[in-house]
Amino acid sequence: MAEAYIVGAVRTPVGKKKGGLSTVHPTDLAAHTLKALIDRTGVDPVAVEDVVMGCVMQFGPQSMDIARNAWLSAGLPETTAGVTIDRQCGSSQQSIHFAAQGVMSGTQDLVVAAGVESMSVVPMGSSITAALEKGMPFPFGDMWVDRYGKQEISQFRGAELMCEKWGFKREELEQFAFESHQRAAKAIANGYFKDQIAPVNGVEDDEGPRPDTTLEKMAGLKTLKEGGQITAATSSQISDGSGAVLIASEQAVKDHGLTPRARIHQLALMGDDPVFMLTAPIPATQRALKKAGMSIDDIDVVEINEAFAPVPLAWIKELGADPARVNPNGGAIALGHPLGGTGAILMTKLLHELERTGKRYGLQTMCEGGGQANVTIIERL
Repeated sequence: MAEAYIVGAVRTPVGKKKGGLSTVHPTDLAAHTLKALIDRTGVDPVAVEDVVMGCVMQFGPQSMDIARNAWLSAGLPETTAGVTIDRQCGSSQQSIHFAAQGVMSGTQDLVVAAGVESMSVVPMGSSITAALEKGMPFPFGDMWVDRYGKQEISQFRGAELMCEKWGFKREELEQFAFESHQRAAKAIANGYFKDQIAPVNGVEDDEGPRPDTTLEKMAGLKTLKEGGQITAATSSQISDGSGAVLIASEQAVKDHGLTPRARIHQLALMGDDPVFMLTAPIPATQRALKKAGMSIDDIDVVEINEAFAPVPLAWIKELGADPARVNPNGGAIALGHPLGGTGAILMTKLLHELERTGKRYGLQTMCEGGGQANVTIIERL
């Protein structure tokens, strides 16, 4: 099978809700990242065959195939196609998979995998709310109810169910969240993210981290559910942001004088209980490692999306992973989670951290709506 190489990866800073990126149209936010990717790699944009972009709330300003619109908004060639996909929070990680698979199949040579979400402009749940207001049925129909019954299906309930199953108490969750903020603040102070970020609208750094937060402040927050363990402090932040990755074949590398920065080593996908919703990264990672003939100890850097603190904590426990290698520069609790943009943003962070530290293997995974998870293993070159 042909190899797929990452030759470029860039992201915007992640803006907080109603922060510095909130006045930027989502199409322009994505366009900014696409243009930065082309400029930084120096590739002839005419050679790019497709733009695969993740976006969850494909509604209003994020509708009408934002992948195509963003490419055109960036002033890039009309000859390049674009498609927008939704695998919930893993949408742009799936974009990377589709782009890599296109190259590995031999049918494509240069593909952009990207993602965007402006949660300030298009709030989470907008498409469902609009449908319900017009009297349309909820996404779960009679056949779903026949299988799973009438019960709450939400990420918030899933997070609480994970706490019950693994015995996590809020103090442990808050300690993890505190560490996420500390790691992110240190990374920003040391300039670890500078090379990977394309500033937008005067915003140069991620807006989410709170270096002055304390465990005492976290302890004073109300739980999202009465008697529960999850608070806003142990949940990912509502955010705005975009990321883009350029995937190339060996032939494209030669033809365009590109420098391979990493090789796609393994791709995996798996579903799990949709009621728990957030647990799939565990079996998906086990599947990916088995397919790759690797153990968790072979992985030098992990990026697992911190949708809620119990997600990475349960993953670490079940995989026996070294916590120091997991989200070494903080995660979504501190840095934010712009839904469809997060997959490409995490890959950009993962690649740059491998390069900064001189390490070899990186693994990315995240929980996704419907009880799904993608896993991507890359090898730095």
